[in-house]
This record gives sequence, structure tokens and C-alpha cells, in this order.
Amino acid sequence: MQGELWERPAGAQAQAVRSGEVSALEVVDSHLERIAAVNPRATAVTLLLTERARAAAADTDRRRAAGEPLGPLAGVPFTVKETTAVEGVPTTFGVPRFRDLVAAADAPPVARLRAAGAVPIGHSNVPTMILAGMHTRSELFGDTVNPWDPDRTPGGSSGGDAVAVATGMVPLGLGNDSGGSLRVPAQFCGVAALKPTSGRFPADHRFLGTDDPGPASQMLVTDGPLARTVSDLRLAYEVLAGADPRDPRAVPVPLYGEPLRAPVKVAVVADPGGRGVHPAVRAAVDAAAGALVDAGYDVREVADAPRLDEALDAYDRITVTEFAPAWPAVRGLLGEGGDRYMAMVMERTPPATSGELVALMGTWLNIRRSWAAFLHEHPLLLGPSFTEPPVEPGLESRDRTGRDRVASGLRLCAVTSFVGVPAVAVPTGTADGLPCGVQIVGRAFREDLCLDAAQAVEDRLGVLTPVDPRAAVGTDHPSR
Repeated sequence: MQGELWERPAGAQAQAVRSGEVSALEVVDSHLERIAAVNPRATAVTLLLTERARAAAADTDRRRAAGEPLGPLAGVPFTVKETTAVEGVPTTFGVPRFRDLVAAADAPPVARLRAAGAVPIGHSNVPTMILAGMHTRSELFGDTVNPWDPDRTPGGSSGGDAVAVATGMVPLGLGNDSGGSLRVPAQFCGVAALKPTSGRFPADHRFLGTDDPGPASQMLVTDGPLARTVSDLRLAYEVLAGADPRDPRAVPVPLYGEPLRAPVKVAVVADPGGRGVHPAVRAAVDAAAGALVDAGYDVREVADAPRLDEALDAYDRITVTEFAPAWPAVRGLLGEGGDRYMAMVMERTPPATSGELVALMGTWLNIRRSWAAFLHEHPLLLGPSFTEPPVEPGLESRDRTGRDRVASGLRLCAVTSFVGVPAVAVPTGTADGLPCGVQIVGRAFREDLCLDAAQAVEDRLGVLTPVDPRAAVGTDHPSR
């Protein structure tokens, strides 16, 4: 595999195109060949945009030959989650009924990556409607397979992008996260991911028509990149951030804040809420903590993250209340057995009354205040994205025990999404043949601090991917 273009990081690919070392068409073709070789075993890419990608690459080469300036991601292929619009192709959410739902325009993050020279090369798989569970399996495309072990889930809901990045099908994936959907698949597949602060990246999460979703969907869902290296996350971050008239939530905050006085404090929370953490995950947190100490950070274990159980309860009540009116219609789109995960959620958490919802919105703000105070004292928090190694596919949909185990495993992801702060997931190594990783959480709009710390971890613990998928036929792998 040495020397293949698809092996290189996104930044190196773009530099090679800008310098004329290689053509953008060569870069795209290298990834198309890699997709052809490994996607039948992984089922990560759902719709391949071969001719459009090659045409975009040829246009990049034409502009370079004409002496025109090229963007920071010139010629770099990327995948786009099946929930996110790419102009002229369907946005299916993995649902057969939506296979012809063609997008009229690029979603804002797709447009920004494209404007920077990146090339959308395909859509990527999701759990059906992003509601069927954590495991990436859709009614339309089947199961996406973890390349490290086909008997383990790649996570989700951005699992297709994580697998595409991990296996070298693309150097960048564009997913989204409302409670771990970027960070969990990053940990399970051995790649890096950035969940930005709410309002950092412009987005448009309207699905059908022009009406926007309710407050939970507006505030919790953030688009973000996956990559094999932290430096590639940083490139994508610089391209994706900033205000945009298409999204009034996006704010013009500087990319980089004021430097903090050294040593920067890092709070370690290896077992959020004291519910238990797998030894391999505890070891990953310890390894990352050691790397940060070596890099000059002031790393201290603290009792816990602020108000974790209260935040998780409020998260569930607010999201269920918003979603409940749509549940009867949505349930029929999820396919046989695909409704089990959400049915358990709905049964466990009743919708709030109007008075209760008003009080919950106040609780939400109050918990954000507590987190702001915590991160004022400790600018960074180090902990797991998921408190276990990769679990078996569909565990969360089989019974209440499995559902509760998965919900508990991603608890730090859920609470940090709830309070809207940024986080970077970064690998730390392997244990028993499976990737391990952590997340580094920061103050609101200080993605730069998270990226700096994640770079320090990567510099000392290394990069795990790309990898070849282990033998399995993804579409035949049972998840129910």
C-alpha cells in the first residue's frame, strides 16, 4: 500500500495538487479505485458520484493549468452523510421511500468544502432515519461493517463516513452529531472527529419543505468532519467555520482565541457519573493523559463532569417532547424491527407538558451555566467517547438492557452535545485488535484548544489508519 495517493492525508493530497506533483484527477481516481476494492466488504459508501467527481477534478486541473489559485482542499475527495444535501442527488436518510428525494442545492457545509476545492465523491450510510439505533444499518443499503472486526459495530450515526475514512476510501468525511454520532464511530473505527460548538458551523437541517425543526434539533445537531489526522480536522475546521446568511445560528467568532497561560489545565473524567468504564477505555484515557502531561499540560483527575445525570434526563425529556408528535408517521418508515430502539426511548421517557417544557428549557440554560463555570476553571476535559470498546451490531435495539448499556456508554457525548461545547475525538492505540480513543472537550468556541491538545496526543500515540477491512460481507451481517 506504500505510496498510494489515497493513503495520504487530505492536506498532503491538496498540496500535491497545488504544486503540480499530481493532478486532481489522479487523486480522485485513486480513491475511486480504493472504493471499488474495499466498499463491497464495508458498505460505507452508498451512492458513488463517479462522473461528477471526475469532472470536478478535471476542472481543478484546468484552473491550475491556467494559473488560477486553488483552495486549501484542492482535489481532496470527501463523503457526505445520507442526511446531508448534495445538489442534484438524493438525500435518502437510508429510507426506500426517499430514494428519489433529489436535493436542489448543497447543504452549507458541503458548499463550503466544495468552495475550498474539495470534491464530493459519494454519500455514506446511516442508521435508518438516524433513528434506528447506534449501529449503522439502513433499510436502503444494509449494514456498514467495522473494518477492524465485522462482529463489532462501526458506531453511528455517522458510521458510513467513519468507515470510509478509516479504510482510505476518502481522507475526509462530513457527518453530524447530536449526542455522539461523530465521536463514537471515530472511537470505534480508529479515526479523528470534530464536533464543533453549536453555532460554529453553518448548517441547514430542514428535511422536507421550508419549515425548520424545533429547539432541540436546532441546538443539538452539529455538522462536523472526520479524518485520519488531527491536522486534516484543522483544515476542515478552518473551511467550515463562520457566519453565513443561510443559517442565522452561525456566528462570526474568531477561529483562534487568545492563548491561555501555560500550563493549560485538563480535567480528567474517565468514568462519567461513576457508572463504570471498561479497563481498555480507562487505559486509553490514561494514555492520552500521559501524552498531555508530556506535552506540558496540567492534567488532573476530577470527581466528575458537572450535573451529568440531571443533564441526561433533561436531554431525554426535551428531545422526546419535540419528537413525539412525529413518531407515529416516522415509525412506519423505519422498516421491520427498525422502530425498536426509538420505541424503547419513547416508552421510557414520556413527553413533557407545556409547563414542564418551559421549566426544562430553564434547566437547560442553567446546566450550560454550570459547564461554563467548570470549563472556566479547567479549559479542557479529557474522557471517553464511549465507555466500552466497540460493541456488537444492534445491541441497543435488541432489548432494554442493551439499549440502556449503549445509552450509558455514550453519556459524556450526550451531555457535551446538550451543553453545546466543542470536542475532538482522537485515537490512542489498540487493545485486543480494536481501536481505542478519547475525546477532548473544551470551552465554547475554543475548538482550537481541543485541536491543539488532540494534536499533542496524536504526536505521541500515533495514527491508526488507513486499514483494510477484515473479511465479511457487510450487507449479510445480522443486526436484529
